[in-house]
Amino acid sequence: MTDTTQMPTPPTGDAAKQRSPEYRLAAGALRGLRQDLFHDAFAYRPLPRMGVDGPVTRRLPGRLREYAAWTPHALISGIGLLTLLMAAVDNDGVAVLLGPLALFPILLTMIRPVGAFWLSLAATPVSQVFGSSMQGWPWLPASFACHLTVLTIVAIRTRPRTAGYMWAVTAAYAFVADIMLGGGPSSGTNAGAMLMVSALVLLVVAVWHTRREARQEVTAQQTVTAHERSRRTLLEERTNIARELHDVVAHHMSVVAIQAEAAPYRVENPPEELERAFATIRENAVAALTELRRVLGVVRAEDYEAPDTPQPTLTDLEGLLANVRDTGLSVQKTVTGAVRALPQGVELSAYRIVQEALSNSLRHAPGASASVEIAYVLGGLGLRIVNGPPPAPALVKPSPGAGHGITGMRERVTMLNGEMTAGPTDEGGYEVTVFLPVAATTEDNS
Repeated sequence: MTDTTQMPTPPTGDAAKQRSPEYRLAAGALRGLRQDLFHDAFAYRPLPRMGVDGPVTRRLPGRLREYAAWTPHALISGIGLLTLLMAAVDNDGVAVLLGPLALFPILLTMIRPVGAFWLSLAATPVSQVFGSSMQGWPWLPASFACHLTVLTIVAIRTRPRTAGYMWAVTAAYAFVADIMLGGGPSSGTNAGAMLMVSALVLLVVAVWHTRREARQEVTAQQTVTAHERSRRTLLEERTNIARELHDVVAHHMSVVAIQAEAAPYRVENPPEELERAFATIRENAVAALTELRRVLGVVRAEDYEAPDTPQPTLTDLEGLLANVRDTGLSVQKTVTGAVRALPQGVELSAYRIVQEALSNSLRHAPGASASVEIAYVLGGLGLRIVNGPPPAPALVKPSPGAGHGITGMRERVTMLNGEMTAGPTDEGGYEVTVFLPVAATTEDNS
């Protein structure tokens, strides 16, 4: 009979890439072993000096504090000398050879920790060849102390995973030397003692690493929490200040508007100039009150909704200039180029820049004349606001202002990727020149 049983087709494509969890675990372990113990095994990693800001070291005098920073290096060197003495006492005839084999791996942990582990492991069988196996198998006493010290120091200087790989390699060497070679004395071997003691030491070091990392995480979390708490407190304080500012300033501006509206009716047959002046005062007070409520009202309540009134643009510049002229500042406006609609951000920023520049002229050069030049050019909008010197600088004391006018203008220009220059003129006045770029697509669409 013909066997018609079909053999299963081996998986191809993505199915071939799927592996069992055990395979992935073993592959990951091998990659970690290669990365930790073989890749840059002899890389230069000097042992850093100890911090001297602890509760004990910070009380030491200056010179002793400098020496105290080298405590880890001195401790490691001291342990290395002890292993050297152990090798010299147990092996009188070959102490010159076995002593350095026990000393050098310990000293190497201070500059090349992983390389020190391999050197200690390689020195162990060499010590057995020149030493006496009756003193210990597969580790001589000095080699036992050396390897255990190296494991401990390297585990402290690296991470727990690397310490686990080192212990596994040590266990593999103990298995080969003790079970397969079988060269131990009849009294037994010290492989079990090495594996048990080293496992306990590495477990303690792993717990220390875990506690230190947890402490660092807690410290970092506390720092972030303190920062967020400080930031929240600052925002709350700013909110309280803004609410108080809104309430106080809005109250006084409302009083100014009401008094300005009622003042002409308290004087019999007031002059026309007086009525116009009070009307201008009231209009400016109402406009300032509206702006104040729009800006500061956002922080007054969570459910605050900004008013739907449109933002000022360059088409509203005539009203601004009229208000400025009513205060006594002579302003001339010049427009060049083809007037066209610009993006809302450019229009608002241009209006605010002109407004702030004219306000600076009123504060710093009262009684002077000013000119506003607006140029609609290819690729953007140009502004130039110039004021002359005050007519009688010795008799008129300028208002110092808040000192944020130029800074605010620069922030608006920078936000729009524009350019701005501001400075005094040769005639004793002040000039502000601004260019606000506008993309060609926006111009075409407009």
